[in-house]
Amino acid sequence: MNPEGVALVTGASRGIGRGVALELARRGFDVVATMRAPDRADLSGLDGLGNMRIERLDVTDPRTFEMPSDLRVLVNNAAIELANLPAEHTPLADWRAMFETNVFGLVEVTRRAVPAMRTTGGGVICNVTSSSLLVPMPFFGLYRASKAAVAAFGESLQAELGSHGVRVIEVMPGPIDTDMLSASHATPEAVQFDNYRDLAELVAAARAATVGDATSVERASRAIVDAILDDDSPLRVACDPLGASLLTAWQRAQGEDLLRSYLDGFSI
Repeated sequence: MNPEGVALVTGASRGIGRGVALELARRGFDVVATMRAPDRADLSGLDGLGNMRIERLDVTDPRTFEMPSDLRVLVNNAAIELANLPAEHTPLADWRAMFETNVFGLVEVTRRAVPAMRTTGGGVICNVTSSSLLVPMPFFGLYRASKAAVAAFGESLQAELGSHGVRVIEVMPGPIDTDMLSASHATPEAVQFDNYRDLAELVAAARAATVGDATSVERASRAIVDAILDDDSPLRVACDPLGASLLTAWQRAQGEDLLRSYLDGFSI
């Protein structure tokens, strides 16, 4: 696709969302960078571009936001991450909160975007999930389940919207140098439970080992926008080397064999 028209990015106050909003603007799109609390965000670098505007959008309450009529690109990036606990100790309220933002909010924004894209003759919906979907990480079941729901949603969207000129891609980031990555390297909260302590420490060590492989936000953002502009992009793409290696392994391996190899790695 040509870099023209309006691109809307959710969760653009920091991290990947911020980086992608800037990169889309650099490529020539008129960007609507949305976030839950613009009044509390550091907007330096975002608010000085002539083809960028900042809007408030809480994806859990999108009724107050009007979708741009000339929308060409939607980047569903807004998401939250909560405590990484064993399934038996994860409150149901956490599941509801996580899905409210990561799934239901994304679905509602997308539902409102589709008619606008159809009016402009098509476009791209880019859902940001996680390469953690490719590895059965202990204690991340809540987060991974929310992203898996988005992945399944994207598959169906691709089948539904192809004839309408709307392309769907799913970006599966690995370790990107963001605030969320820094926080994720803390020992999982599951460590507080005696019968999960050893496994929690193993998970913390495994994740800490990826710190040196973290990809800059700028590099990841360029890869994401490249995929948005590539009419031949596959549904699932990576934006960093580690994410790409996990995605390649998943694509090439027998599913059950790969799953078993990962599960064996978490045996203690």
